[in-house]
Amino acid sequence: MEFTQILLEQRGAVRILTLNRPDSRNPITDPIMIEEILTALARVQADPATRVLIVTGAGSAFSAGGNVKDMQLRKGMFAGDPDQVRNNYRSGIQRIPLAMQRLDTPTIAAVNGAAIGAGCDLACMCDIRIAGEKARFGETFVAVGLIPGDGGAFFLPRIVGFAKALELTFTARVIDAEEALRIGLVNEVTAQDRLLERSLEVAASIARHPARVLRLAKRLLYQVQGKNLEDTLELSAAYQALCHHSPEHQAALEAFFAQQEQRRDRQGER
Repeated sequence: MEFTQILLEQRGAVRILTLNRPDSRNPITDPIMIEEILTALARVQADPATRVLIVTGAGSAFSAGGNVKDMQLRKGMFAGDPDQVRNNYRSGIQRIPLAMQRLDTPTIAAVNGAAIGAGCDLACMCDIRIAGEKARFGETFVAVGLIPGDGGAFFLPRIVGFAKALELTFTARVIDAEEALRIGLVNEVTAQDRLLERSLEVAASIARHPARVLRLAKRLLYQVQGKNLEDTLELSAAYQALCHHSPEHQAALEAFFAQQEQRRDRQGER
C-alpha cells in the first residue's frame, strides 16, 4: 500500500509514523487516513525487528483531531442518521485505539504542536509522550457539542487521574506543554527543535533491549491494569517462564558473566 496521508520511515530498530496532512492540521477522521494508520500499525506489529514506534505530525500541529468541515457538512464518517454515525465510528476511527492497544511494540508520541480532541486522544494511546515546547493539549469535545468518541474516556483518566480528566473534559481547556508535564500527561518537555532528536534518543534507550522481551513487558503492564495481585503474579510467572527460556536471556547472562570476568582480570592486574 502506498501512503498518501502518512509517512512511515525506518531508522534502524525504530519506525516513525508521521501524520502528513499539514494543510489541514493532520485530522485523523478521514477514511483514508484511518486506513493508512491501521496499515502502518499492522506492519509494525508484524515486524519483530521494529522495537519502537514514534508517532508525530507534519507541520505545526500534531493532530487537530476530527475534521470540523466534514462535521459541518455531515460527510465522511459524520454522514447519515444517528445509527449510521454510530456505525461509522465503530468501523472507522474507533479501530485506531483498538489497534494501538493490540500493538505490542512500545510507542512514543512526539507531540510537535496542537494535539486537540481526537489528536489529544491519539497521543494518549501511545505509551510515552514527549512534548515540544509548542505542544498544546485539549480534550475539547464538549466545546463543539460532542463527547470523546474515540477512546479518550478510557485513556485520559488512566494517565492524569479521574478528577483531572473530568476537569479537562468538562472545561475543554487547552493546556500548554508545561502544564501537561505538571499533571503527568506528558513524560517530558524538550526544546522544539530537538523534539524528534530527543524522541529518537528515548527510542534508542528502549530499542537496545530485546524486542521479544519488550513486547512481553508491555503486554504484562497493560494486561494487569485492574487485576488483583494474585492474578498479576500468575501472569507474570507465565511470561517470565517464556523469558527464562529465550535466547535473549541466555545471551544477556553470558554477557553479564563475561563483564564480571573482565572486571576481575582488570582488578588482578593492579
